Amino acid sequence: MTYFNTSPAPPQASKIEKVMTLHDDTRTDAYYWLRERENPEVVAHLEAENRYTEEVLAPLKTFRENLFQEMKGRIKEKDESVPVRDGNYWYYSRFEEGAEYPYYCRKYQSLDAPEEIMLDLNQQAAGQGYYQATFPEISDDETIAAIGEDTVSRRLFTLRFRNLTTGEWYPDVIPNTEGGHYAWAADNRTLFYIRKDVDTLLGYQIWRHELGTDVRDDVLLYEEADDQYYLGLYRMKSKKYIALVADHNGVATEYHLLRADQPTGAFEVAIPRRRGHEYSLEHYQDTFYIVTNYNESENFKLVKAPEDKISDTEQWQEVLPHRPDVYLEGIEVFRKYLVVQERKEGLLHIRIMDQQLGEEHYLDFGESAYTAYVAGNPDFDTEVLRYGYTSLTTPNSTYDYDMESRTKTLLKEQEVVGDFDKSNYVTERLYATARDGARVPISIVYRKDFVRDGQGPILQYAYGSYGSSMDPMFSSARLSLLDRGFAFAICHIRGGQEMGRAWYENGRLLRKMNTFYDFIDCSQYLISEGWTSPEGLFAMGGSAGGLLMGAVANLAPELYKGMVAQVPFVDVVTTMLDETIPLTTGEYEEWGNPNEKPFYDIMKSYSPYDNVTAQVYPHMLVTTGFHDSQVQYWEPAKWVAKLRELKTDDHLILMHCDMETGHGGASGRFKRLHDIALEYAFVLAMAGKAE
Repeated sequence: MTYFNTSPAPPQASKIEKVMTLHDDTRTDAYYWLRERENPEVVAHLEAENRYTEEVLAPLKTFRENLFQEMKGRIKEKDESVPVRDGNYWYYSRFEEGAEYPYYCRKYQSLDAPEEIMLDLNQQAAGQGYYQATFPEISDDETIAAIGEDTVSRRLFTLRFRNLTTGEWYPDVIPNTEGGHYAWAADNRTLFYIRKDVDTLLGYQIWRHELGTDVRDDVLLYEEADDQYYLGLYRMKSKKYIALVADHNGVATEYHLLRADQPTGAFEVAIPRRRGHEYSLEHYQDTFYIVTNYNESENFKLVKAPEDKISDTEQWQEVLPHRPDVYLEGIEVFRKYLVVQERKEGLLHIRIMDQQLGEEHYLDFGESAYTAYVAGNPDFDTEVLRYGYTSLTTPNSTYDYDMESRTKTLLKEQEVVGDFDKSNYVTERLYATARDGARVPISIVYRKDFVRDGQGPILQYAYGSYGSSMDPMFSSARLSLLDRGFAFAICHIRGGQEMGRAWYENGRLLRKMNTFYDFIDCSQYLISEGWTSPEGLFAMGGSAGGLLMGAVANLAPELYKGMVAQVPFVDVVTTMLDETIPLTTGEYEEWGNPNEKPFYDIMKSYSPYDNVTAQVYPHMLVTTGFHDSQVQYWEPAKWVAKLRELKTDDHLILMHCDMETGHGGASGRFKRLHDIALEYAFVLAMAGKAE
């Protein structure tokens, strides 16, 4: 069967050379003009790319639709989350059959009580090409919801207020806020929010709004002067404090605190920022617990201090010391118990500490590769821990764990509609040796009838940036690959934090090449160990993982049959030199500032766009969104044009630009499956399995 229509000619973007010189080095960019978002020729070119992709994939149209229906058919359409008790209400979200979006709901005191629908997202999304809403932030008297809505996919949320007793919307409307970062004061009428710069998309100001007053009368309480810091805002679990968090990723943290019962007061610095000091706070009674890397604690340690002595390190009492082989991710505080989330050898562990008896134990999960996380625990005075669990073979599961009796109760396991049986699938943890001797973990899953003869197809995935760990998680959509003979491998490469803080430090800034080499060395391991071959190996990554795809395609194109680069960050040097582009300056600590020559040189050495050359490249599918706020659409558009210009093969280079969405793709739960069906159809067809 012919899977691709190779007769259409690909679009050819016009070339208008732009010369850029810095550090006595000159670069010429022939496709720089594609960044002119309002230029009709740019829009026409993107639409031509979309038409070309659809023409090439026309023989797969039925298969793509079948894939979509297959994946959609595994989803329990009428479904709801496990309710969480907070105050007098149980909160949850639920889907109706056929609905793209959820309902945000609650019930008073008992799960048998009548349902209150706080927000019907389907109603709100009607007529919108894109819609996203934050889960309501509820006032202390439980009558008013603060909700952020985004209808453009630029992550600029409009803050609105709804009376949950009458269902009426208040006239107060506040545009350009940081979605989900809203905090009520204890008076039920004052709300704090972060305002974003509409050009840079950075949240840079904290404002106070009093319900029922003109938004123009809102009070500015804080403005961040350093554009490399990101702001966060939330009400602490104890409800006593509102926390303003200024975070410079990988460099420094600074908390500012305000008593929630003193809404007209000023935020006060908890522990002043100092380069190299990162920390997080949790308040309980008269004590602050501090997760900190103070005093060369690279993997973090846990201390506690009286709330009025928090900045005095002499008052800090050590609870958990720093450990070179264990990364301390976070804590959850209860009246009697302290729950610690740790990471060792790439795996998450949940540690239960009885603060009264001094006893402790770990939860046992029984699989070699998994993800476990603490979630939904708003109550201090309980002996029950709510946590989530999943693996590459186990659907997302929610448990309640009785810390006293050490018994767990499964509340819900994501239902996979159809004949899914997790015993038909196998997951393993492998280790590849990188060229410098580092052991790189690989989580792999496959059907138990997968034949390891060196010919089986594998989709290899990774991210490798910002210290974000890519933990093994279940995907019902992925079954469409596994059931057609594919294995799926997640490579836990440097730049993430799976193996501790040093794993991150050794995959950023001047050590960024380790990220790309790790991925390549994992590929060579999978080939040499008989898992697959270059004819059966496919690679996928998104955003900074798309940068990974671009760099690897330049460095080792011979290892891969095909690649999927999702919203790829590929024009690193030009983007990082342009401070008008959203989020650029906040990224200096991840990539470096190219105005400084050492960082310019290292960026230029791996920047995918700058290193496209006359050589053979794998088949590629590149996706982007016209409204992307994280990676502007023109980066992949320019990259595709340059690849087509210079490559020496007849392999396909396809691009799909969603003209309605941004970085996260489509907003509806079924619309997203169309994107996955496109990617999977491309990969399966390349492997000769599009049946």
